[in-house]
Formats: sequence, C-alpha cells, structure tokens
Amino acid sequence: MRNAECGVLLPYYPLRTPRSKLRTRMRILLADDDAAMRLLLETLVRQWGYEPLSCADGAAAWATLSGPDAPSLAILDWQMPDLDGIEVVRRARELIHDRDVYLILLTSKAETEDVVEGFGAGADDYLTKPFHPPELRARVRAGFRVLELEQRLRARVQELEAALANVKQLQGLLPICSYCKKIRDDQAYWHNVDSYFAKHAGAQFSHGVCPDCYQKYVQPQVDALKK
Repeated sequence: MRNAECGVLLPYYPLRTPRSKLRTRMRILLADDDAAMRLLLETLVRQWGYEPLSCADGAAAWATLSGPDAPSLAILDWQMPDLDGIEVVRRARELIHDRDVYLILLTSKAETEDVVEGFGAGADDYLTKPFHPPELRARVRAGFRVLELEQRLRARVQELEAALANVKQLQGLLPICSYCKKIRDDQAYWHNVDSYFAKHAGAQFSHGVCPDCYQKYVQPQVDALKK
C-alpha cells in the first residue's frame, strides 16, 4: 500500500515493538518541513518502540540537537526552511565533540552526487524517498548499535588512559621511607608497599622469603629450635 501524500511504501503487516516496555525508550529527532511526513515518521518510530522528537525546520532541529539532553540519533530531511538538513549535519560534526550522534539523511535527492555530498558532510546513513519502512527501521536499529559500540569504546579508552596514568605514576619517583619502607602518595598519606601497588597497579602480593633472608633470619631460628 502507498501513502499518496508522502510517497512512502507502507507494509501490509503491523509493525511490532522489538524491545521490552520496561526499558527506557530511546529518543529520535525527526526533522522534516512536510507535516504529513512528520506524522508518518512519528507513527513509525512509536511503533518501533522509540520516542520521537519532531521539528518542522532545520533551525529547530539544530537547537534540539545541540541543546542539553539531546537525542543521540536524528533523521533529517535535506531541504528545509531556515537551515537545511545537510547544514545541520555539518554543524553537528564541527561543533559536537562531547558525545556521539548518529545522523540519517532522509531525502528525495537521489542523484549520486547528492549521496556523495551527504556522506561528505558527515552523515552516517542516507536513505531516499519514497522509502520502505522496514528498511528505515533496520537502519535506525543499526545506528543505535553503532552508538552503543562507540559508547563502549569511549569507556574503554577512558579506562586505558586511567591505567596508563597509574603506570606513569609507578614509573616516576616514589617517596619511600628509609626505615619502614612505606610509600607516600600524592595526598601525603603513607602506605605499605603491598597496599600501595595493589591500589595503583592492581597487583596482589604473595609473601615469601628470599634465600639471603632465609639464611640470615630463618635458619638461625630453625637451628635454635633443634638445640
């Protein structure tokens, strides 16, 4: 079945929500100056289990995307008043650096040079109208998977940077007491050697006796017990 006003191929079967209702609904920014297209996208997005945030022009889309608590995925029309979709994409890539955002251009511009320009501006995906809803759904789900992987990678990089900082700290000069051999940390607290390395390097100590100390301390005690 075809929606005549939007030129979109609609499936014959109902779309089911793929995720549990108990989880927090992920939000998607929808930007299109065509009211019928916005309504269609809002309906589809809700059926898929996401929360839509709709804008009628590019300026409003950029204000939402660059504002606090912005959605991490956006579906943008190319040709919109005030600010077109591709300029929103360019601004996002130039100015948003503190978080990951996945941008899908949904447009009637289907020429090869248009697709190249869209990806060149920084779009993550490109889909032409009229579109097939299951295809858009698959691309949205792929986008959220990419965002999840990027978040995991960012967290892993932060963990590695913290570990590297600890390694550099251990490689530097360590203030150690000449008598009890405790080590002073950056807050001027003194720690036993084993507790200090366990905290900063994640190492656990297994205590034993070296040959020199065995001859110097243990052997005399053993000989004394034999007498």
